Amino acid sequence: MRIKQSVCYPMIKPANTPLEPFVARVADIGYAAIELWTRDKSFGEAVTLARKYNLDVAIMSGHNSLTVGLNDPTQHDRIEAELRESIDIAADLGIPGVICFSGNRREGVTEKTSIAITVEGLRRIAPYAEAKGVNLNMELLNTTVDHPGYECNHSAWGVAVCELVNSPNVKLLFDIYHMQVMEGNIISTIRNNIRWIGHFHTAGVPGRRDFDDSQELNYRGICRAIAESGYNFYVGHEFKPKGDPYEALARAFEICNQ
Repeated sequence: MRIKQSVCYPMIKPANTPLEPFVARVADIGYAAIELWTRDKSFGEAVTLARKYNLDVAIMSGHNSLTVGLNDPTQHDRIEAELRESIDIAADLGIPGVICFSGNRREGVTEKTSIAITVEGLRRIAPYAEAKGVNLNMELLNTTVDHPGYECNHSAWGVAVCELVNSPNVKLLFDIYHMQVMEGNIISTIRNNIRWIGHFHTAGVPGRRDFDDSQELNYRGICRAIAESGYNFYVGHEFKPKGDPYEALARAFEICNQ
């Protein structure tokens, strides 16, 4: 089975380019889906265009605020309400997952305590996600380059949360770029933890750029390992093209079409 690939259009679509021709080109290349980060004014248009060009929507945002998230118990009521709304939208539109964030580390709170708080927050909403058939995908991000202070910055932290919640619908958004920056050992980590992964993001390292010989990740090998694992969700491209975005997307598609 070939990997289902998606495009993070807010990252890749050229500025001042209308959305429809971009979506049409993405479909022509062979992509299966686009993905949405926010529910801004373009959300409805993007969903409509995806359907017009026979694309799915792979994932969408689940709650507000990356830096103030599930590791803060004072935010649990807010986040639960926002996640319920997002889960309803995702279920209605056939979107398999929504994105969640741990939030930044809080001064004076140990990692063990923070994991327990995050687990508590996810347990509140997990039964609703299970009933609706939507995954809660907590994103792994690097703290070295892009997101200083973010807590869920290693795969082990995220996996610990998933194991403790122990829900089939609580998973990780495994961002390959971010985890290469933080820890490397990408293929082994994916193989060992695939049951907890509900979505992938890609980009070249260093620079979050195209898949070419200036970066250090072997995406053919990585995507072959993902395909062999039986994974059946999406691999979403989230890089910043150096030049023509359609050429970069076509090259990424061919490399990851394993």
